[in-house]
Amino acid sequence: MKRFPASVEALKGKHILVTGGAGFIGSNLVEALLSLEARVTVLDNLATGFEENLEEFAGNANFSFVKGDIRDAETCSKVLKGIDAISHQAALGSVPRSIEFPLTTHDVNATGFLTILQAAKEAGIHRFVYASSSSVYGDSLASPKAEGMEGNALSPYAVSKQLNEQYAGVYYRLHNMQTIGLRYFNVFGPRQNPDGVYAAAIPKFLDKMKHGGEIIVNGDGNQTRDFTFVQNAVLANLLSLSSTNERAYGRVYNVACGRSLTLNDVIGSLEDGLKTSGISPVHSLVYGPKRVGDIQDSLADISAIHQAIGYEPIFTFEEGISRYLAFNG
Repeated sequence: MKRFPASVEALKGKHILVTGGAGFIGSNLVEALLSLEARVTVLDNLATGFEENLEEFAGNANFSFVKGDIRDAETCSKVLKGIDAISHQAALGSVPRSIEFPLTTHDVNATGFLTILQAAKEAGIHRFVYASSSSVYGDSLASPKAEGMEGNALSPYAVSKQLNEQYAGVYYRLHNMQTIGLRYFNVFGPRQNPDGVYAAAIPKFLDKMKHGGEIIVNGDGNQTRDFTFVQNAVLANLLSLSSTNERAYGRVYNVACGRSLTLNDVIGSLEDGLKTSGISPVHSLVYGPKRVGDIQDSLADISAIHQAIGYEPIFTFEEGISRYLAFNG
């Protein structure tokens, strides 16, 4: 594994709460924090996370797991005792899920966010790093997308993330909380769930290639995304948790590679990677109608996060795909 910058070693001995730590990005962050000898408590209700994502940490004296819900104020208050900083990853992801279940999405992503944020304020915890999403750019046609270029939201999920950013900004201005938001762009990597109708593209594609079935592409496959290996998202969290730059607080930043690829490009890369490993893809490819709430193109401008906390992606897309394929055997 590539080394993280020396600055994040300041997290050694700190007690970090990771909400949603049994999920995809959260569990990868937990692993990194433990490698830095931080103490880590995970709060997760296991609605979309998996306890097996945390099994390898169970014997680590610096690790603890609390099964609980961010919407429960009493649970949040209890779990925050002795915590130095928070990385809030808990959420109900997926644009299509939010369109089908808008009330639940709002309850978890907006009410749950405000509940843990208020609990942090009451506990005197200043550093609050949280996951936002590139979906907040909505129908903005700007490319690359820079902070401040937000358009109209295209889904309840996007609205919930916009609310997160608004609440974090208010708590920064009213209560001097050191909030930092991270707008993830199409993160992929180990521990990403390939199952279910709300699965992300890359794990779903890989699963079909290995085990057979139809890969259904919504649209012609020429829509672009800024695919980002999970260790880059982990790095952004570590830098945000350890940053001493006061100008970084109360703001939100893009987390990506600054490079766009079409879905057809991604499918080709996965096919080539499997063939290199001696595995013949066994899927079929079907192009269907565009999905409601989806944007056509997405490319991030990552200059702001570089200037604020020194973020630079440590894995290219190709390196990430290689490691992801190796992880999945």
